[in-house]
Amino acid sequence: MSILSILEPATSTAQRPPVARLTTGTIPTTVGADLLVPLADGRVTDYANFDHGASAPCLESVRRTVEAALPSYASVHRGNGYASRITTQWYERARDEVHAFVGARQDDQVIFTRQTTDALNLLAKAVPADATVIVFESEHHAALLPWPAERTVRLPAPASSNAAVTAVADALRQAPEGPRLVVVTGASNVTGEIFPIAELAAVARAHGARICLDAAQLAPHREVDIEQLDVDWVTLSGHKLYAPYGAGALIGRADWLNAADPYLYGGGATAAVTGDLTVWNEGPARHEGGSPNVIGAIALAAACATISKHRDAIEQHERNLLARLRTGLAQIPGVTTYDIFGAEADRVGTVCFTVEGLSSTLVSAALSAEYGIGVRDGKFCAHPLVGHLLQNSPEHGTAVRATLGLGTTREHVDRLVGAIRTLAGQGPRTEYTESAHGCQPSDDPRDLEAPRIW
Repeated sequence: MSILSILEPATSTAQRPPVARLTTGTIPTTVGADLLVPLADGRVTDYANFDHGASAPCLESVRRTVEAALPSYASVHRGNGYASRITTQWYERARDEVHAFVGARQDDQVIFTRQTTDALNLLAKAVPADATVIVFESEHHAALLPWPAERTVRLPAPASSNAAVTAVADALRQAPEGPRLVVVTGASNVTGEIFPIAELAAVARAHGARICLDAAQLAPHREVDIEQLDVDWVTLSGHKLYAPYGAGALIGRADWLNAADPYLYGGGATAAVTGDLTVWNEGPARHEGGSPNVIGAIALAAACATISKHRDAIEQHERNLLARLRTGLAQIPGVTTYDIFGAEADRVGTVCFTVEGLSSTLVSAALSAEYGIGVRDGKFCAHPLVGHLLQNSPEHGTAVRATLGLGTTREHVDRLVGAIRTLAGQGPRTEYTESAHGCQPSDDPRDLEAPRIW
């Protein structure tokens, strides 16, 4: 990029045409794809990452972008210095990139946050005081908990897509007059199943309600289009989108946000301050008080650009791996997989399962120590949903979750299936000890201490 192009005046999202890209058939690469991990038997193997749902590895393109941005890094806005002008334009262009990534309307705002949890809590602060909020108990805690309890209707986990739409319609009919907001996940962080977003948005519209889409687990894997889905807000996290630099976003309608008090009081949120008067900014600055996470925003934009370019290849890669994983697990006696809507529901690359006779913690520890496989075990910040799914499995209070993505290969899938088959049939190869610090081999030769890297 030339100096002149960097310093040209930034245009607003409303003035700038939508970003158009040709998708490619290649899979973007991630940092750490060649990571080697020690096993309990003394061997070393490459890491099989099935924990993308918790946090995805960094894209190489994101790493390169951050490295390019750091030499001229400076605080944004109100600075005439060369570095500040450059960084300000990159920051605002990052806003444009995220706007385009989710197909936002021209007048939708992009507010940079820490992650989806932060974005949903920001929106919760902006919801009118007399609003009714409708949310499924199957949501991640970030979407379940921020709303005032006395004005929130929690719906049970739906048995099907149609049941979800019917439940929301019934709740809206029974809701008191006034503003109403429906909050729904795009893809379950427990099972990966995709909710009927457009249908729920249509029901919300029919009853004069608004709808917020938690796209944290959906946006890395499928296209999200605010205008096409007809939702009011979308939230997402950079660390789920292969940009683990501490930024997320709330994207959507401006009116409730401009009417609310700033999310953070401080510099940047203010238009004017005198001895007895404070005038707050409108627009994204109103809720981005303090020095923003500029590098995080730039990293998020770089990830959005890369994923948009490779969208078709990413989807095909993940569909193939998911089908292979689900088929393999279905053939193992003693393994139970869990669904909200049923086995045929469309989903992203997430599988939730238990193994008969083995705790989820033990399964997770054995997969790591004996096979170099990283999964997640527990209730995945979705306690009501996991409790609902496991209600007919009294042996298990928690489950195992395998989430695949760009850091996952076909060999990793085959290794996971083979490891689960061995664990289900023969159990772990060694004894394990559970403690407050987790579960690990009782006689573990691995050096798991992490010395400072700075």
